[in-house]
Amino acid sequence: MIKRIAQTAGFTGLLAALLLTLLQSFWVAPLILQAETYESAPAAQAHEHADSAGAAHSHDAEAWEPEDGWQRVLSTTGGNLVVAVGFALMLAGLYTLRAPNSTVQGLFWGLAGYATFCLAPTLGLPPELPGTAAADLAQRQMWWVGTAASTAAGIALVVFGRHWALKILGAAILAVPHVIGAPQPEVHSMLAPEALEAQFKIASQLTNAAFWLALGLISAWLFRRKGGASYPA
Repeated sequence: MIKRIAQTAGFTGLLAALLLTLLQSFWVAPLILQAETYESAPAAQAHEHADSAGAAHSHDAEAWEPEDGWQRVLSTTGGNLVVAVGFALMLAGLYTLRAPNSTVQGLFWGLAGYATFCLAPTLGLPPELPGTAAADLAQRQMWWVGTAASTAAGIALVVFGRHWALKILGAAILAVPHVIGAPQPEVHSMLAPEALEAQFKIASQLTNAAFWLALGLISAWLFRRKGGASYPA
């Protein structure tokens, strides 16, 4: 069973990560690069102003970041691979408790994962372009983790609960983090145009939806295949 889980997660994570990187490279990354031009422009202007005024200043060593091109693509692929394998391990582990009866059921597991780790958290903390004001990082992380946990528990109770009271409880748990509300910055501001931000939000949601659907479908197919199941796909 451990070998079955590992093989399912490894191959699923690799394929899903490659798909996600491909979508990000052609759709999401260009929007981020465009937003970075708005973020760097004020800094460059301030730097030039300080130089012309003769103000004394020193440059601190900047943290390394991948350059545009193959370094950025390689870094993105590596990060996506780690995340995809981790989520695939989670799905494969859940399959040992409730195995999919058909490959198509993997789509529903993928939708549940998308709702848990992407859709629900972004209702309060939408994806942000560089140069967008944000609340304290630790507070956002705590709210994100709490929202993901509440969403997972709520979906499990709504879908698998056998009594109506459990389903109502699940629906209530789903709403709790949104009633509390996500941490917000004192002043909402962004350097990029609103139209660019809207495009980025749509691109992020659709690429993540495609990633999770692929993750669920591939993992269900591989899990059943590795188990020698003879069920119809």
